[in-house]
Parts: sequence; C-alpha cells; structure tokens
Amino acid sequence: MLLPTQYAWFEPVLIASIVVFVIDLVGSSIAFGSRYLSALMSAILFALVFGGLVYFGYGNVSTSVTTIPSATAPAQTKR
Repeated sequence: MLLPTQYAWFEPVLIASIVVFVIDLVGSSIAFGSRYLSALMSAILFALVFGGLVYFGYGNVSTSVTTIPSATAPAQTKR
C-alpha cells in the first residue's frame, strides 16, 4: 500500500482517477476534436479497462471486523 491503513479506501479511488484521466486523453485524441465522439470513445475505453480490472480482481478493499463482548452490555433475556 502506498497510503496509511486508515486511508486504504482512497488508493483504489486514486488509481481509478489516474486510469480515467489517461483513458480520457486517449479517447480525446482518437475523436479528433468531436465532443460527442470523444465522450463515446472515452466511455467505451473506460468500460473495457474497468471491466478488465474488475475481472482480474484489482482494486478491491478488504476489511476485517472483530467483535469483542463487552462486560457492560445488557444481557438478552428470553421471553
């Protein structure tokens, strides 16, 4: 990880932002100045790259939760 553990959720967001920026640059260069074609090319390229990243399992955030019984918690009673 590049960031401290309390910011573990931010690393995939940062990487995804960089990927989207590069994809938008590529989509804009393919479209030759047309706004609609540029948006379409960026969306298609993003779907391909993001789908590939999700398929191969990159960018997941895993957390673990442990519960510890508290001595001050009220006991549950059966009715």
